[in-house]
Amino acid sequence: MARIGRMHSPDIKLSSSTSIARYQRLEATKDKEKLAAFLRERFTERYVIPIEAAGSEKHGFCTMAICCLMVEALESFKNGWASSKGKSKKAFEKFFQRVPELKVFSDAIDFWESVRCGILHLGETKGVWRVRRNGPLFDPETKTINATEFHKLMKSVLKRDCDELQDAAWESEVWNNFRKRMRAVCGPTEGDQNLEDGDSMP
Repeated sequence: MARIGRMHSPDIKLSSSTSIARYQRLEATKDKEKLAAFLRERFTERYVIPIEAAGSEKHGFCTMAICCLMVEALESFKNGWASSKGKSKKAFEKFFQRVPELKVFSDAIDFWESVRCGILHLGETKGVWRVRRNGPLFDPETKTINATEFHKLMKSVLKRDCDELQDAAWESEVWNNFRKRMRAVCGPTEGDQNLEDGDSMP
């Protein structure tokens, strides 16, 4: 995201249809429907469409790398984290605990170390973990993941999280955490008169 000194331009796009300025207007009017739609659009454009558009050229490792990024991003919104720095392992633990379809990955720490860290840092899984694009979601005996099925479930989780936002009360924990995360995403903008010392984008 571009920077203007320590300030961010209100015109910076957060998704194809939403700038920082538009987000701030939607928040000010408590437009839950449009805010939930914005979140879904942001994640769909960044994490869903790139895989679906790849067609037969997509690869399981690329798919899992995107899914791992998506897990941390979703959990940052869910928990109101400004950043997942120092919380990455915790993000996977919390994510697998709250998503019933993914509880097959009960050893979240092993997944985080061998899949997430392996792919994102080394470009490959560690240990005996394997990634394929067919078969069951997870074979615990061979530790083989079907990346295509995993990605499909990530789309379902995104829909559920956005639906939950739309249906929840504006002052609920889920909305409070969403707004905390968005304050970090937007950062201080030009003309903001309420900056505190040390305010900056993560």
